[in-house]
Amino acid sequence: MEEVRILEIKQSIFANNDAQAERLRRELKEKGIYLLNLMSSPGSGKTTTLTRVAERLRGVLRMGVMEADIDSDVDARTMAAAGVKTIQLHTGGMCHLDAAMTRQGLEGLEPASLDLVVLENVGNLVCPAEFDTGAVKNVMILSVPEGHDKPLKYPLMFQVCDVVLINKIDVLPYFDFDLQACTEYVHRRNPNARIFPVCAKTGQGIEAFTDWLQTEVRMWKGESV
Repeated sequence: MEEVRILEIKQSIFANNDAQAERLRRELKEKGIYLLNLMSSPGSGKTTTLTRVAERLRGVLRMGVMEADIDSDVDARTMAAAGVKTIQLHTGGMCHLDAAMTRQGLEGLEPASLDLVVLENVGNLVCPAEFDTGAVKNVMILSVPEGHDKPLKYPLMFQVCDVVLINKIDVLPYFDFDLQACTEYVHRRNPNARIFPVCAKTGQGIEAFTDWLQTEVRMWKGESV
């Protein structure tokens, strides 16, 4: 019987993407542009959270957003209406963005006049976590209705994220969501992850997150904090 050859294609694809991501990060550092990758499942409140963040940062940081979706421009229109420089990215059916796609989006956004660019990645708890986009930091949103056990079920997402926003805390009394257990599960996957309980609808907790973000951006730009 002829021997079957096995090619580890997936590994080489990731290696190439990682190299492109690192190159993009270096270029953004030289230009003083901070790229944040925001991930979550659909409906967790990414866009609503970003509108609250934009409100807090208006007049403080120049912010732009890249909205990645399989189709539609609903989220981009929402951010544009909030006064944020925005571009819509369609992934052609793909459930994530990689470094090359992120670079294309940045070229379309023309971020030279911006301090902070947020990539709102495609809603998915699996694929986006596998690809380095070239972002400085990764943030994910876990909403209360999704359940506190998600860090156990989707380990990679929580392992790659520097910050976890636990959103929709206003409905905690109506769901079987254990905030303490969730915190424990997140830190089991990633002991260094920062956790911010927030409510994008009311703005509760957003100030603490934006304070962290302002410090991050200023440090990236080499400014005193």
